[in-house]
Amino acid sequence: MHELAFCTTPFPAGGPTIGAHFVRAALAGAVRLGHDPVPLLQAARIPPLLPGDERARVTPEQFTSLVRAVRRTTRDEFLALGTAPSRPGTFAMMCHACVGCPDLGAAVDRAARFYGLFPGGPALALELGAEETVFALRNDLRRLPEGRFLAECALVVWHRLASWLIGRRITLSWAEFTYPAPPYAAEYGRMFGCPVRFGARRTGVGLARHWLSAPLLRDEAGLADLLRRAPADLLLRRDYGTTVTEQVRRALAGALREDRRPTRLPEATETAARLAVSPATLRRRLAAEGTSYRRVKDQVRRDAALASLAAGREPTTELAARLGFSEATAFHRAFHRWTGTTPGTYRRQTPPPAPAPSSPSGV
Repeated sequence: MHELAFCTTPFPAGGPTIGAHFVRAALAGAVRLGHDPVPLLQAARIPPLLPGDERARVTPEQFTSLVRAVRRTTRDEFLALGTAPSRPGTFAMMCHACVGCPDLGAAVDRAARFYGLFPGGPALALELGAEETVFALRNDLRRLPEGRFLAECALVVWHRLASWLIGRRITLSWAEFTYPAPPYAAEYGRMFGCPVRFGARRTGVGLARHWLSAPLLRDEAGLADLLRRAPADLLLRRDYGTTVTEQVRRALAGALREDRRPTRLPEATETAARLAVSPATLRRRLAAEGTSYRRVKDQVRRDAALASLAAGREPTTELAARLGFSEATAFHRAFHRWTGTTPGTYRRQTPPPAPAPSSPSGV
């Protein structure tokens, strides 16, 4: 699919960061075609050595820029990962074919039939049940080991696009994949905002059938605006809020954004009160989702630190204070634990922003 598809985590600016495994997956097709990955990484302001470090992560903005760069280089909306290339403009034309449909069910059916016209494209299908509908991917898009990235992206982008078309975020019941759980399986909950299963008999997502009767609220003008901002408008949209983990993450990230003075992130008791549950209930629900308050708090700090250092404007001492560290040395120790390097080294290795093009003389 279009570059809109290529992000595993629907994250807003400053939101959860993206692991190095997804960076490698996005690059794999271009590398196989013989393209040098270094200029692609530099175009996205990603340190060239970063993909080789399993602990390394990038910001949503860096990942979006990388996808754009790979797409331009490969001239393939599947990033040279599929069984056949997808010519630039295919996804946009599919969107134009769907936007005039009366409801979401008709739009999804048209999208499935549209991609069915192209060899090597995703075999999309709706499986209708009495109460639940499954949006499934019936074919294997893999040509490279990283090709399952395409299956994940096909489901992610469908969910975001469908939600955009009806003007409401569609709640998914579950997501499942035919392949075994990867080492980074814990990240998939944030990708889809629902329980995720691996080793299933099919690849797809489940949703209540009533969503299919929702009328489309978008028109051609709105679609043109969306496509002009692609992929950022869909890639950087997260805010699922459907799991307790995401609600806690949102509360903590909001505290960091309130101002740039030294920050004291709320304790578990404060966040529990904000979510109208007891501290014990909050701990129990987080544990059921495979995490803890301390772990979520640590991840929010990590992601905010990476976003700030990639932007390159905030002094490290001020960043440490804003993240709630009592002293800079404590921040340095935490950052090394997160990434295996120091804040200064990370900032130095991140390529500077490309200079803005100069205006022609006399303009």
